[in-house]
Amino acid sequence: MEKNSEGTLVLVLLTLIEVFLSGAVEVQPSISPAVAGGPLTLSLSPSTTLNSGSWAVGASLILTWVGEQQAVFPTYIGRASVNVSTGALTLNPITLVDSGVYIVQSNDPQFTANTSIAVVEPVSNVTLSVNQTNLVEFSSSAVVTCSVSSGSSLSFLWLNGSSEVTASDRVQLTDGNATLTILNVTRYDQGPFTCYVFNSVSNGSNTVNFTVFYGPDNMALTINGQSMTSFLVGSNLTLLCSAQSSPPAQLQWAFRGQNVNTTGPMLYLYNATENQSGPYSCLAFNNATTVNTTITTQITIANSSGSQQQEANVWLLPLLLLAALLLSLPGKI
Repeated sequence: MEKNSEGTLVLVLLTLIEVFLSGAVEVQPSISPAVAGGPLTLSLSPSTTLNSGSWAVGASLILTWVGEQQAVFPTYIGRASVNVSTGALTLNPITLVDSGVYIVQSNDPQFTANTSIAVVEPVSNVTLSVNQTNLVEFSSSAVVTCSVSSGSSLSFLWLNGSSEVTASDRVQLTDGNATLTILNVTRYDQGPFTCYVFNSVSNGSNTVNFTVFYGPDNMALTINGQSMTSFLVGSNLTLLCSAQSSPPAQLQWAFRGQNVNTTGPMLYLYNATENQSGPYSCLAFNNATTVNTTITTQITIANSSGSQQQEANVWLLPLLLLAALLLSLPGKI
C-alpha cells in the first residue's frame, strides 16, 4: 500500500509540474513584426530542456523532433530548423505567407505554447505616375498615383512642401490615399508634392513638381515710379507696366487706343509735349493661358506758363466785375 501511495504522489507531482510549465512557458520572437526576406527565431522562455516536440503554424506542421532527430515537412525543407535541446525554431528566409499563429508542443515535458507572428515586406522603389505636369490655372486637374515595387501593410501620406495634404472640395485622396487628385489647380498647387509610403519596418518617398500657367492679372502701371499723372511740358517720363503671369506676359503699349511701336514693360516719353496728353494703355497677353488684360491711365502734360496765366485769369475776373459794379453805383462818377 505504501508503494501505491508513493506512485500516486509522483503522478500528482508530475501533473502539477506539467501544469506549471504549460502556464509558464512563452514563445518569444527574435523580431516583431518579422521582416520578409530575413531570419526569424522563436525561442522559449524560460529556457527549457526538451526531449521531443513539434512546431506548427495554424494547422500546418513545420517540423517534429525526438532526441537528436528532426523531421522537416516538405514545404519548409531548406529554411526551417530546430534546436533539439531548447526547442527554438528558426525560419530563414521568412516570407509573407509565414504570417500566423505558431504553436509549439512537447510531450517531454508536456506543455503547449503559442505566439502570433506578422510578416511585413519592406517598402522599395516608390514611383509616381502623373497624368500631366504642365497645367493651366482653374482649368486643369492633376492626378498622381503613388506605387511601390514591393511592400506590404502600406500607409500613404502626401505633403505639399512641408504641409500635409488633406481632402477638400478640390483635393481628393483615393485608393487608400495612394492616389492624389487636385481639381481646377491654382498657382499655389505647384508643389513639391511628396508621397511618403511606410509600414512598421521601413519607409520610402518620391516627389513631383507641377508647372501651373496663370494670368496675366493684378496689373499695375506707374509713371516715374509714382502714382501722379499730371506733368509739365518738357518732362521725361518712364511708364512701367507689370502683371502677375506665368509664363511672363507679352506686353504691348497703346496711346489713345492705337498700338505704338513699343513692347515690353517700359514706355519712355522724352521732352513730353501737350499733344502727348491722353490715355495710355498696357496690354498683357499670356500664350499659355490665352488670357489678355489691359490697364489704362490718363496722363496730362500742361504748359507751366499757360497754367499760371489761366490761374491769374481765374483771380482777375472777379476783381474786374467788382470794380465795374462799384463804378455803376449812383454818386460814384
